[in-house]
Amino acid sequence: MTRRAVLALALLLAGCPDAPAPRAEAWREVPEAALDEAQRGQRERALAARDALAGRLMSRLSQTIAEGGPAAAIPVCQAEAPAIARQVAAEQGLAVGRTSFRLRNQQNQPPAWAAPLVERRVAEPTFVAGPAGALGALLPLRAQALCVTCHGPAERIPDDVRQALAAAYPDDAATGFAEGDLRGWVWVEVPGP
Repeated sequence: MTRRAVLALALLLAGCPDAPAPRAEAWREVPEAALDEAQRGQRERALAARDALAGRLMSRLSQTIAEGGPAAAIPVCQAEAPAIARQVAAEQGLAVGRTSFRLRNQQNQPPAWAAPLVERRVAEPTFVAGPAGALGALLPLRAQALCVTCHGPAERIPDDVRQALAAAYPDDAATGFAEGDLRGWVWVEVPGP
């Protein structure tokens, strides 16, 4: 076989769809007490990101509700919350978002590493070590009094809010919560040191 034929065969085999793909490094759950020093620093960054996101979002929601009522707050969660998350992520050099086991906004799907934890509905902060020293944090959110105005039992949601939710989220699954219920999570992915 000529050198050119060997090279062609090698290129053909390299592109073969049946060739096994390299395995990505898996994420693994790490008990909070077992976090090493670097991971504890990442944990602190994750908590700060959660606090920044939650604080800014709740402040904006409270302001909007005071000025225009609960129905006016729906665009805040739909459009402004993702923008606030992107802003916090850029400021802090990490990834952050919100998710739930009952989604209102389908763009809030959990990252792959968090999906099994969401399925289990973990109720405590949970940490996951990942590739290149990254640390994922899934941090529970409990429904507050303000939240149940839009996320509470359907029969208790005011008509104008119910109509605005139906228009913005035709496949809404995020109602039926009571104050104190596990509503969802803030997820944070902190890169390795």
